[in-house]
Amino acid sequence: MYQEVAQLLMYGDLDEDEILYRLAELFGEYESGEYNRTDLVRRINVQVKRLLKVATDFGFDCNLWHNYLTFFIMMSENPFSMTCEKVGASDGTVNELVRNDFCIIKKLFDYDFSPIERDLGIDCFSKLSDYHAIQKKELMYNKNVSEKVQALSRKLEEAKDADEFFVAVTDFYRDYGVGMFGLNKAFRIEENPQGGIVFRPINNMDAVTLDDLIGYEIQKRKLVDNTEAFVQGRRANNVLLFGDSGTGKSTSIKAIVNQYYDRGLRMIEIYKHQFKYLSAIISEIKNRNYRFIIYMDDLSFEEHEIEYKFLKAVIEGGVETRPDNILIYATSNRRHLIKETWNDRNDQDNQGDKHHSDTVEEKLSLVNRFGVTISYSKPSQREYFDIVINLARREGITLSDEELCAKANAWELAHGGISGRTAQQFVNYILGSSSPKKEEE
Repeated sequence: MYQEVAQLLMYGDLDEDEILYRLAELFGEYESGEYNRTDLVRRINVQVKRLLKVATDFGFDCNLWHNYLTFFIMMSENPFSMTCEKVGASDGTVNELVRNDFCIIKKLFDYDFSPIERDLGIDCFSKLSDYHAIQKKELMYNKNVSEKVQALSRKLEEAKDADEFFVAVTDFYRDYGVGMFGLNKAFRIEENPQGGIVFRPINNMDAVTLDDLIGYEIQKRKLVDNTEAFVQGRRANNVLLFGDSGTGKSTSIKAIVNQYYDRGLRMIEIYKHQFKYLSAIISEIKNRNYRFIIYMDDLSFEEHEIEYKFLKAVIEGGVETRPDNILIYATSNRRHLIKETWNDRNDQDNQGDKHHSDTVEEKLSLVNRFGVTISYSKPSQREYFDIVINLARREGITLSDEELCAKANAWELAHGGISGRTAQQFVNYILGSSSPKKEEE
């Protein structure tokens, strides 16, 4: 194994902590014949345990060695895989170099572990090749990743030679992309202690759809129309969803990402204190073959906060043009985003700012940089009851409409007023009670 891994070119730039790198070193010691058996077994077991952790995190099953190698290929961002993501496989000298890599990786796929198991008295690799997970698939946070890895793993297992191996991998790169952006829908960013930012996948995003949001048909249609234009590569606008809390603004955006994920839409969630990294984020994603929504939830600014200036520059007005594959979608309970007082309107009481009205206008102009603004207002009582009834029927609750409305009315009076969120909380309460369904007569 050591010789094979050492000959990798495009896929050979391995981090020293990569499982494949560590195993190759250990197998190199074994192949040289110069090793302490007990120590070598111990260090092999450490890497096997790491493999099992990856399998548990992503819900891998059957042949964990194949799953791991497949995952390694999927996550390898190199000049070849990035090109395949954008244009698919193309003819060129680089293809011949990469085909040699795929010959090696196929050998690793078909690697015979029996000699080392026999000589060291272990059977861990045999166990990995026929592994049966005990966790329930519906409880997995990384289900989307697991399904893609195992589907490609099966194709690679069936590949008769390196050419078929090559086709299967490059087809995957073309259809889904490479790296974490290819396997995940949504991301957040974290500050790197060494400076800069790190993208972290959000692997437990709600599997909500727009149909789950009762009502608000006009609002949903505006959002869909803008997003449809965006994913098709046509001109589209930044979007601000504003209005009362609990009316489905955030749910609508999550649903949009779920709906268009298969067509290359991805979401990056960013918080107000991270706006200073907006330029760095855009720099990282502008050349990828995806459409990105930079998502800002519950966006608003107090009078003393100046982070909105970073946002204004990025949306429109900066020296660098915003890339065509990036839009900003934001939600807010405020129509104008920045807190304004009556005193702000009075130039006479703001003697420290001779042109205070211009300052106010500069603050309020932020909202005008969103080309589409969509209002989500509280439902009427009749609409609230409709939401409750529809949600209840979806959950199989068979209480009569009259009973549901009476209970829902009492619930909202004690729990924050009328909204879609209150309706969902009421239905959750009914489901969690001892007898959520009407007794059979």
